[in-house]
Amino acid sequence: MEKDLNLAVLIDGDNIPSKYIENMMLEIAKYGNPTIKRIYGDWTKPQLSKWKNVLLEAAITPIQQYSYTTGKNATDSAMIIDAMDILYSNRTQGFCLVSSDSDFTRLATRLREAGMKVYGMGEKKTPNPFIAACDKFIYLEILQETDTPENGNRRTSQKSVQKPVDKITPKVIKLITATISDAADEEGWAFLGDVGTLLLKKQPNFDSRNYGFEKLTPLIDSIGRFEIETRDSQKGRNKLIYVRNLPKTK
Repeated sequence: MEKDLNLAVLIDGDNIPSKYIENMMLEIAKYGNPTIKRIYGDWTKPQLSKWKNVLLEAAITPIQQYSYTTGKNATDSAMIIDAMDILYSNRTQGFCLVSSDSDFTRLATRLREAGMKVYGMGEKKTPNPFIAACDKFIYLEILQETDTPENGNRRTSQKSVQKPVDKITPKVIKLITATISDAADEEGWAFLGDVGTLLLKKQPNFDSRNYGFEKLTPLIDSIGRFEIETRDSQKGRNKLIYVRNLPKTK
């Protein structure tokens, strides 16, 4: 992860619930330094009132955008214009676009064409074209750890939220198997870090947390079709994890 990246975090307030804000910002910090944080919406509308309670704590700047015409999304336009202004200002090396709206597909594509790292965040209803246009896409539902009340603040009780867990389908197993083969050496072993990187290139929304695992290693281990080996690094400080496909049984 490139934690030294300066990121512009642009949030579509019209379709992202405020309950995700705390875990969302913690997740973004894994990928870079959020030097610009803005959220867009018509703040005269009552449905955005829940956001108002959490913006100050998260140091996010609200951008007012009136809905001038019925049926036209002025918020999207304002967010896209700001993104291009930030791009040409050379103040960041990446963007985090927070929305479940496919209208930002072309923006994500354009930013990547300019050499920007683009992280996407949205709910599982996000259309695939927007997901595919990002370097990495994180579903907001998998970030939920504790219940959040209507005002967006954590409750004192630590009651766990049931995260939606996707099934490990034959399609997922085939993707992992093929990716290990693509990254493998002549003996079939592939460095797990390379496998993870290649998985994201093939499928930007691939995340072990979608399947109930915090890391890729236990996900692969749970499938039972791969061999895992831990090796000492040349520097001797860290352990390196390698995987390879087990031969198919007749």
